[in-house]
Amino acid sequence: MRTSAVSHSYWPTTMGSGAPHHLHAFSRLDALGNVTTSTTTTVSPISNNNIVCYAPTMITTNGIWQGDNPLNYSLPLFILQLTLIVCTTRALVILLKPLRQPRVIAEIIGGVLLGPSVLGRFESFAAKVFPLRSVTVLETMAHLGLLYFLFLVGVEMDLTVLRRTGRRGLIVALSGMALPFIVGTSSSFLLRPHVSKNLHAGAFLLFLGVALSVTAFPVLARILAELKLLNSDLGRFAMSSALANDMVAWVLLAIAIALSENNNGGGSAPLASLYVILSGTAFVATCFFVVRPAIDWVIRRTPEGEPFDEFYICSILTGVMVCGLITDAIGIHSVFGAFVFGLVIPNGPLGAVLIEKLEDFVSGIILPLFFAISGLRTNIAAITNPRTAWFLTLVIFIAGAAKIAGTLLVALFYTMPFREGLSLGVLMNTKGLIEMIVLNIGRDKQVLDEQSFAIMVISSVIMTAAVVPVVTSIYRPARRLQPYKRRTLQMQRARPDAELRMLACVHAPRNVPSIISLLDASNPTKRSPIFVYALHLVELTGRASAMLIVHNTSSRNDSGGGYGNRAPLSRAQAQSEHIVHAFENYEQHAGGVSVQPLTAISPYSTMYEDVCGIAEDKHAALIVLPFHKHQTVDGAMETANPALRGVNQGVLAHAPCSVAILVDRGLGSRVHAASAAGHHVAVLFFGGPDDREALAYAWRMAEHPVISLTVVRFIAGDSASSSSSSSSAPASASASGAGDPTVVTDAERERVLDEELITEFRMKNAGEEAVMYTETVANNGEETVAAIRSMEAVHDLYVVGRGTGVSMPLLAGLTDWSECPELGPIGDLLASSDFAATVSVLVVQQYIGGGGDAAESPQQQQQNVNDVNTPRASRVTGKAGWNASIFGA
Repeated sequence: MRTSAVSHSYWPTTMGSGAPHHLHAFSRLDALGNVTTSTTTTVSPISNNNIVCYAPTMITTNGIWQGDNPLNYSLPLFILQLTLIVCTTRALVILLKPLRQPRVIAEIIGGVLLGPSVLGRFESFAAKVFPLRSVTVLETMAHLGLLYFLFLVGVEMDLTVLRRTGRRGLIVALSGMALPFIVGTSSSFLLRPHVSKNLHAGAFLLFLGVALSVTAFPVLARILAELKLLNSDLGRFAMSSALANDMVAWVLLAIAIALSENNNGGGSAPLASLYVILSGTAFVATCFFVVRPAIDWVIRRTPEGEPFDEFYICSILTGVMVCGLITDAIGIHSVFGAFVFGLVIPNGPLGAVLIEKLEDFVSGIILPLFFAISGLRTNIAAITNPRTAWFLTLVIFIAGAAKIAGTLLVALFYTMPFREGLSLGVLMNTKGLIEMIVLNIGRDKQVLDEQSFAIMVISSVIMTAAVVPVVTSIYRPARRLQPYKRRTLQMQRARPDAELRMLACVHAPRNVPSIISLLDASNPTKRSPIFVYALHLVELTGRASAMLIVHNTSSRNDSGGGYGNRAPLSRAQAQSEHIVHAFENYEQHAGGVSVQPLTAISPYSTMYEDVCGIAEDKHAALIVLPFHKHQTVDGAMETANPALRGVNQGVLAHAPCSVAILVDRGLGSRVHAASAAGHHVAVLFFGGPDDREALAYAWRMAEHPVISLTVVRFIAGDSASSSSSSSSAPASASASGAGDPTVVTDAERERVLDEELITEFRMKNAGEEAVMYTETVANNGEETVAAIRSMEAVHDLYVVGRGTGVSMPLLAGLTDWSECPELGPIGDLLASSDFAATVSVLVVQQYIGGGGDAAESPQQQQQNVNDVNTPRASRVTGKAGWNASIFGA
């Protein structure tokens, strides 16, 4: 049999290395199989009432049918706690998503709800779900997850960003940290007698200063992504400043932990603190000068493109725990060792492999335990001294205001606009992981009592939650998005010698060959050049690497570093590297093409906003999107990523210019076909704005010397015309004002525009051997499909309109079984796996909007010219004046 005595106390007063030792009952089996228990007891210095008895053998249950309660055993209880924490935090993430709050807010609030402030007030819930005997297991797993998460943060960090930020950027970061640090250290002399009476004054000073001045680097990346500022000048500068802030905070935290050991060190405490600092310095040096070369040796032994040996991966993952053990034994928190070990992992495929193996499990399952524990340890009822509480709260918010003021003053000195400097100061008040680590260590070391810990946790949540609404209300970037006229390819043909601006979106390297082949077929010449914004779309996963992709991609030509001097940091950056190289190589070998590589990082749900915003900012006339399916070896179409379909649909609905979706079914294998055998392009013209836009694009292609174009116009037969007129007569009569002959219906207006474009096209291409025009008569959808299927299989590319808002008998029935409505009825037919000919398809949707019809002013036309002639490095990093002054240092 098994015996145990269980306390019903809710939560410990401390944890970690500073946690008190409670009564422990150690059980063993005697010769008869009965449990005998020997007990050792120590009393908590904080509470004399917490007594816990447990049997180490009580891990798993024999089952409820044997009469056991699973919650009396460690493993079932931990699984219940983990499930409850994850479900609660995920539910809060969903609830707070409309408010655009970072996930850390939901995780801390979830812990507060489960803790003694809310549900923990019910004794039955506290005793059954979070009994005191479960603390060891729960906190051990939470710190293990924290250990590996800090290792991942170190792997994803790029210290060269600090060098590229420049001296002035570093000054802005340090100024935003200095004032709140001074406020915290100054107020520590007044707070210490009321908050932490038994700790060395220097340790309390540093703990409070770091807690008030730190900025959460990963949380800030997520907030900037939600605000669509990650790719902006303000976002890049905020992330660089936060990175510098974090590095300084880690150094100060290590010193504070070393000094806090004075509380337990007796007479030799100052010397012990010196030993801790020297040992920590030696550990860092060993990691960089011994461990780093060893990992480089492992990378050199692994052939490029080959997977890393599992022995090496397991050794590195074990090294995380070993480094944590070493720093914990030294006297510094174990997460410091894991973080430094992550910093020494070279950027490249090895880091990508480690991230893939750890990211989802650590960030999604284990790490929420740490934030939840911070909430579980937050007892609002412990705030019993109003005077101390108000004074500490006042200090916290004064420190926040000082951070804003310090950042703003230095930003203004470097000519940053006032609103952007103010927004930068607010963003630097983002709290999260680092501050939670500081607060929890501070409580373990008895720097903070229960009341001050609760106040600082709640204040951090409030300040971080306020960042998004405050920045949204005060940040008003200079509006550079002036109206421009050439938002469609038809408008572009009004000035054939003008530059065509295209935004080519790429999700993966396999999209690049087809995009380049399409660009090559678009007839770029010196007389009619094409400026391409090659936009690599990367999903934001909430990791720090999201910022690093932006920095490295936008700094390729900077003297400070970038991809040119380093291997890619992660898989996304490795893909960006290949994509950028491919487009730059094409630019060098093709005439009349200029390419600017860009990278946008955002969640798939809002990725279309980035695409549309960049298209308007760059005055693009056409957005080219890859289809969400790709062709398999047997010719079938397979979905690559279902989320990409939502991105395409969002762009089609909100685009500021024309949009084209490219279905690649072999076009990418003919990258150099236009310079060799040539392309055979076919346009299926039914009428309407989308078809006119498709014809305008194909017309430009036909000007290429080695491209042949076939335009097939479908005309309604007699039976189709009569049925169409009879069915639409009542509606036409009512819409035309009771039969007023002077009123022209929309359908008639569209027919007139179709005839004008077709007539112009035929006149200007009369006698051109490479251009062929035919007409096909059809009466219904079946005849249309039959006519398309009977076309010769000599074409490389079909260019068709999406057919938005067009209703005609020739397409009747085609939309009923359409699999991908975003392609339109004809595009969906041609892209279907059932279609016999495996031909690439370009589906075009014309932009129709009043804003795009406004003529460009002379100043705007000159701005467009200047935009093109600007050197690439300047274009990538942005045109704001303050950006140049800061990053140019």
